[in-house]
Amino acid sequence: MSTSTIATTAADPTVAAAASQFLSPVVLGLQGLTLNGKQAHWHVRGANFIGVHEFLDTLVGHAGGWADEAAERIVALGLPIDARAQKVAEKVPSTGAPAGFAQSDDVIAGIVKDIDAVIADLDAAIDGLDEIDLTSQDIVIGIKAGLEKDRWFLVAHVAA
Repeated sequence: MSTSTIATTAADPTVAAAASQFLSPVVLGLQGLTLNGKQAHWHVRGANFIGVHEFLDTLVGHAGGWADEAAERIVALGLPIDARAQKVAEKVPSTGAPAGFAQSDDVIAGIVKDIDAVIADLDAAIDGLDEIDLTSQDIVIGIKAGLEKDRWFLVAHVAA
């Protein structure tokens, strides 16, 4: 019986490190959006309560799933990701989510601000990954498309 060692990843270490630099802020931002979106979900009040309250749960589910997808890409490349609460708080020091009860228009404006910060990281990742790792770039493009759709759904509650 022969025993062989199989590498934990097929990725070039230089490519993995470079890709991780662009993917890590995306993971942390999405983890922050997950936490802050749930905070907003619990405290929304006023017009469109049910629609906003329920959609915030959808957004939280999406953001958590996308964070997992980006984090698992980093791990698949052979690197760890530190997305513990302290690291998320360092990356996302301020949020538009209210600390307590707030009207739906204010909640939406705050969460859209948080979404826009994640979209900025996604845009940086898309640009940066273009010549580094197209597979990682494809993942980020998919996340951006979904997050922009969720942003649209929220803004539709307050758009004139």
